[in-house]
Amino acid sequence: MYNVMLVDDDYPVLQLLSETINWEAYGLQLQGCYENGAVALEHANIKMPDILITDIGMPLMNGIELIGLLKEQKPNLRVAILSCHSEFHYAQQAMKLNVQEYVLKDTLDPADLEKLLLQFKVSLDQEEQVQAHQHQLQHMVDRNKEMLKEKFIRRMMQQPIIDPQDWLIEAKAFNLDMEGKACLPILGFVDEYRLAKQRFMSDDILRFAMDNVISEVCARYDTPEVHFAYGIKESFFLYPYHATLKINPFDTATIQIKAIQDAMRKYLKISMSFIIGDICYHPDEIKLALNGLLSSTIQRFYVDEGSITKQRPFIEGDIDLFSWYDQASKEFREMMIEKKADRIIPTVRHWMVFLKEHSFPPEKVKDWVLKLLLDLKLKLQSLQYFRTTYAVESLHKEILDIDSLVELEHWLIEHFQSVITLSGEIWEQSKRTEVVQACHYVSLHLDRKISLEEVADHLFLNSSYFSRLFKKETGETFIEYVTRMKMIRAKELLDQTSHPVGKICEMLGYDNQSYFIKIFKTSVGVTPVEYRGQKKA
Repeated sequence: MYNVMLVDDDYPVLQLLSETINWEAYGLQLQGCYENGAVALEHANIKMPDILITDIGMPLMNGIELIGLLKEQKPNLRVAILSCHSEFHYAQQAMKLNVQEYVLKDTLDPADLEKLLLQFKVSLDQEEQVQAHQHQLQHMVDRNKEMLKEKFIRRMMQQPIIDPQDWLIEAKAFNLDMEGKACLPILGFVDEYRLAKQRFMSDDILRFAMDNVISEVCARYDTPEVHFAYGIKESFFLYPYHATLKINPFDTATIQIKAIQDAMRKYLKISMSFIIGDICYHPDEIKLALNGLLSSTIQRFYVDEGSITKQRPFIEGDIDLFSWYDQASKEFREMMIEKKADRIIPTVRHWMVFLKEHSFPPEKVKDWVLKLLLDLKLKLQSLQYFRTTYAVESLHKEILDIDSLVELEHWLIEHFQSVITLSGEIWEQSKRTEVVQACHYVSLHLDRKISLEEVADHLFLNSSYFSRLFKKETGETFIEYVTRMKMIRAKELLDQTSHPVGKICEMLGYDNQSYFIKIFKTSVGVTPVEYRGQKKA
């Protein structure tokens, strides 16, 4: 709908037009009626009309002055003048303001004005269509330019630079002027891209929005960083400068980077981090530096969100991450079985700090976490304590898509909170809390002997009654259940630790190693030593 402003010091005229014309039928909205140009200008500065219908001779500010001031702000303003024969000299001035539409007050007929309004409406619609088409064409030009820039930077990184001079000429076409200059390469990437993409619905929309913000920020500077998108998540920034003692390229580049970060947070609610490479003087050095930045996966994985840091090497520690697997598995398992939601954040953060301190490779960290979650899923299901709702395939994909330790921490906290909230109790058909509590008790005391009488006393139940109840609800005797849980734990210890069989026997509360081996073979089909040998083979 287009806004219309009526201005005339003759109140009957304002009343006639405002009440007679069916504005909405023409797709118009009467914004206001004003008795002189000064009052109309004051309201137009708050909300500019699309169509102005004005008298000429008015107190404080005449119509010609009003038209001139409004057209300075909105050149495409449609104007119709309500004039008298005695105001012809004013009409001549109006022609200079590109106003050709006049309605004589002496013969004023609202129907004539309605025809004029319809013409204005049609011309405004056509103008909007042209502007939309031009905007679409400009968008296509901009996107094509960004695609060419990405192809240029990819070709440079993946193929030999045959002629450095040709490369400099092509780079200049993308506003990267390297003649007689040094260059500082920078890698930028979106923090928690997974969440950002969810808000923007698609990679293309997010990339387009980011490119626009980055272009606007870089355009503010006399020596702007030149932005090259690289894939979906990453961007490269090349900062060319004259190498002198007066310029610290790291400081000047950081100023622009911070401006980009601020704009991203303000307009897109996105956090970006940056890694700054070493100074380059030649195209081949730039190529090497960009590939090095792209390969700095360990630094990128452990960097804090919203960071600006220089590139540095990461050395993997001597500690075997999987030697800590059993300890982590135990802590998370107990947390989930006991449904200690208040322990989720401190437990997750404890292990994230451990991972960061030792700078394990991201791929190894993801494998470790994925194994923890899958084993935990199986463990909880085998305990018949939870009905987990997540699929293995989606779990695997989500873990692989995580780019940083901070993102992994947030994801794990959300995941465990969701599992505790959504998971069911023992069986959906089982409503007996005594059985739930019994399974809970067993899972927390697998390291010692557990008798039926002990658990019955814990639940304040008669042992015979509890035995019949447990069998009825679970389909197995209590002793069979305890043995099955201990054998599951035995396999975990054989898989995840280097403890000898005798030690594992003690850890599960068995006094007789031969008896333990016999039960294990009955349950699994092989002895503990044979089982471990099969896993290593």
